[in-house]
Amino acid sequence: MRLAVVLLVAFVAAVLTAEAAPVEELFQQFGLFGTWAPDCRQDASPANPHVRITTLNPGQVIEEHDLGTSYALNHYSMISAERLSDEQLSVEVVFQPGTDAEERQKLIFRVRDGTRRTMFNQPDEGEVRVKHGIVLPQRIKTPTLKKCK
Repeated sequence: MRLAVVLLVAFVAAVLTAEAAPVEELFQQFGLFGTWAPDCRQDASPANPHVRITTLNPGQVIEEHDLGTSYALNHYSMISAERLSDEQLSVEVVFQPGTDAEERQKLIFRVRDGTRRTMFNQPDEGEVRVKHGIVLPQRIKTPTLKKCK
């Protein structure tokens, strides 16, 4: 009986570990570290955001959205990540951590062929902002970002 309990506990721990890969590891697997933009040769602007993904400390993944010199940087701190498929990554983030604008959000990215696109965004206890890659209030597609060299 003890052996069965020990094996069951080991199995559950292995399953949980496999599902809960660290954020940094998943971002590495998806090739997300670096700078992304619709057009890397053009300056950052609201129509051409530059998104930089880095890790400052082991396990701490940070994303910054640069919309140009007239705008403040948008900061995201990644809390958790889950692989949904070979092309989709779900992440829980804190937007503008440590500020009055701080907000937890769920995002889903599609990553394929050197591109990244936000397919879903919803703040905790808020309405869905992006669904199937469409920004709902404006009914426009989210930009497809390319990895900058």
